[in-house]
Amino acid sequence: ILLLFNKLHVKKLVFYLLPGIMMWYCLLQSGVHATISGVLLAFAIPFNIKDEVNLSDKLMDMLHSPVAFFIIPLFALANTAIKLPLNIAAGLTTTNSLGIILGLTVGKLSGVFLFSLIAVKLKITSLYDEMNWANLFGVSLLTGIGFTMSIFIANLAFTDIQIITQSKLSILFSSIASALLGLIILKKVCSNKLETIKN
Repeated sequence: ILLLFNKLHVKKLVFYLLPGIMMWYCLLQSGVHATISGVLLAFAIPFNIKDEVNLSDKLMDMLHSPVAFFIIPLFALANTAIKLPLNIAAGLTTTNSLGIILGLTVGKLSGVFLFSLIAVKLKITSLYDEMNWANLFGVSLLTGIGFTMSIFIANLAFTDIQIITQSKLSILFSSIASALLGLIILKKVCSNKLETIKN
């Protein structure tokens, strides 16, 4: 029905939201994780930059403030609930924990930075004028901040409370490490740039 509305170029948001709520309820009752309904609904809502009425943009603008100031903080608080173990070091050195730490800090950094480097070297794209490799490296480090979604996935993936706690602790550690390293590099790069401009 949603795809049919899309094909018929229906421009009223209510015609997408009401069936979307029904789809969410049905998926929830089926045992499939209900967040999938949000993804499917997003695919169905028309997105065409040439249209005067861009429903996807309209919905995004409507949801921006409530999501940023209410839903994400609530989501983070509800999913974090970390009970710190007596031996934190042991909790961070299990194979599961090390996999998460390396995935968020090294994996995301290398994925973003190396693929960007390869794309530029192959002339698929180019860095814009104000961007340099040091900036990109700093920004790539920041992608290791995988807090809310990583915790959400950990809650879905594991049933053992101890493993979930260790996963949350590893995610928190990785996010802080990535944020601090990214901040240090970007601060250094920006300071050097300011010195160059002054001179």
